[in-house]
Amino acid sequence: MFFLLVAVPAALATVQPAPGLAEAAHAIEAGRLDQARTMINAAVAQGVQGEALDRSLADLAFAEGNYGTALPRYEALIMVHPADARLAERAGLAALHLKQLPKAIAHLDKAITLPGASWRAWNARGVAADYQGDWTRADRCYARAEALAPQEGQVANNLGWSLLMRGQWQAAVAPLERAAALNPRSKRIADNLELARAAVAEDLPRRRPAESDESWAARLNDAGVVAQLRGDRKRAVAAFSQAIEARSHWFERAANNLSLAEAKK
Repeated sequence: MFFLLVAVPAALATVQPAPGLAEAAHAIEAGRLDQARTMINAAVAQGVQGEALDRSLADLAFAEGNYGTALPRYEALIMVHPADARLAERAGLAALHLKQLPKAIAHLDKAITLPGASWRAWNARGVAADYQGDWTRADRCYARAEALAPQEGQVANNLGWSLLMRGQWQAAVAPLERAAALNPRSKRIADNLELARAAVAEDLPRRRPAESDESWAARLNDAGVVAQLRGDRKRAVAAFSQAIEARSHWFERAANNLSLAEAKK
């Protein structure tokens, strides 16, 4: 996780969490969520309540991926602290995960105007722009996110994927190569890079050592989609056909894509 030193708004300076909640916050940041929940429950049992508890509960729900719970908790806190960039960022991220795009954009637009806005807020706003097909805004947001966190591969990956969605296959390779260098263990980034390379190469993806039928079939299918978007029907049909053969049972997604590709003869 990437951390930024941010100025604490004066309105928040007096908010001091109880010792147990402070430790819970550290546990959440470290990913020790069961421990954090135990600490929060202990604080509640001791009678702790108020804003510090509300923040802890919101942060825990967010860390657990329970965005439907986290979002209203953050929004309630925003009503008290409208100039808190972190609250606006977390609310925006939660709404984006819930696919509540207008709400996500409203919170993220607020976050990026406030002092202390992190790369995560700018990156998420780029993703939201991609959903809208607003490529100019997406480029601007990803550029700002990369300026704030040049070593964060997630931003480069999202920029690369954004370029893929626009059909800019060659342009997508460089940011995805950068993302892969920054996050060499990320399978998602590796797959995205291979997809971009497949889009500008003549050959289809090769099977990786010990790769499952399902994984290889999925990558072949993706390569077929790219080929189809480029108007290369022959390569698309080959990829979709191989995807079906790669799996031990019928691969519906590839089969449907193959039917569409062959229908365009």
